Amino acid sequence: MLRTLWIASTGMHAQNMNIDVIANNLANVNTAGFKKSRIDFQDLLYQTLRPAGVASAQGSEVPTGIQLGHGTRSVATQKIFSKGDFEVTNNELDMAIEGDGFFQILQPSGEIAYTRCGTFKLDSEGRIVTSDGYPLEPEMAIPDDAASISIGADGTVSVLQAGETEPSEIGNIELAKFLNPGGLNSIGKNLYLPTKASGDVITGTPGEDGFGSIAQGYVEMSNVNVVEEMVQMIAAQRAYEINSKVIKTADDILQMANNIKR
Repeated sequence: MLRTLWIASTGMHAQNMNIDVIANNLANVNTAGFKKSRIDFQDLLYQTLRPAGVASAQGSEVPTGIQLGHGTRSVATQKIFSKGDFEVTNNELDMAIEGDGFFQILQPSGEIAYTRCGTFKLDSEGRIVTSDGYPLEPEMAIPDDAASISIGADGTVSVLQAGETEPSEIGNIELAKFLNPGGLNSIGKNLYLPTKASGDVITGTPGEDGFGSIAQGYVEMSNVNVVEEMVQMIAAQRAYEINSKVIKTADDILQMANNIKR
């Protein structure tokens, strides 16, 4: 029964982490560019009491053995990079990526981070920046006398300046992608950093070579499905409850064994 107590405790611990992942998904249901996570589980080591295929006393082979498992554990939390719904904002600096790719963001440390969140703004220097003031890479500045900003599907940024009749091009937005985006490291603030698992960064022009195109005036919302997360939460709650009942049952059996002498 002591083995049963430890096995059930691993199940409770795993489901507790499952609830943590679900809670984070639901907390970010309205976070632009957020990608939901999924937790993966793995069974633990097995104790082999009788191997399969051993010879029996009559000279025949035992078709199946006896193995006792030792529970479960969480082995990975994977980001699911499915596309979120697009929300119309009509804001000139809001951008969504229709397809694969990430915006490149220059951090204060000089390191490039990556994001799907396209809620950009202008800082005091006219640079296109995130809500935390991190500039878009490659960096570009909007002139002070710009009357309007136009961003093409291919990332071309043009402005119509006061007194002019034709817009002038001021720069191009480049996108980045990875062979394994699930291997990216989430650092908060809607940003990701590459790892060995994600592979090397590949940059390119929006709409070309497998990169998505840019939609101005739209924002990609979270890809969290509330109904799906609620169902997952109910399943996790029931699994946690079942494991707790296993512990209670094992405790009752131990109590009965302890009372045999009385």
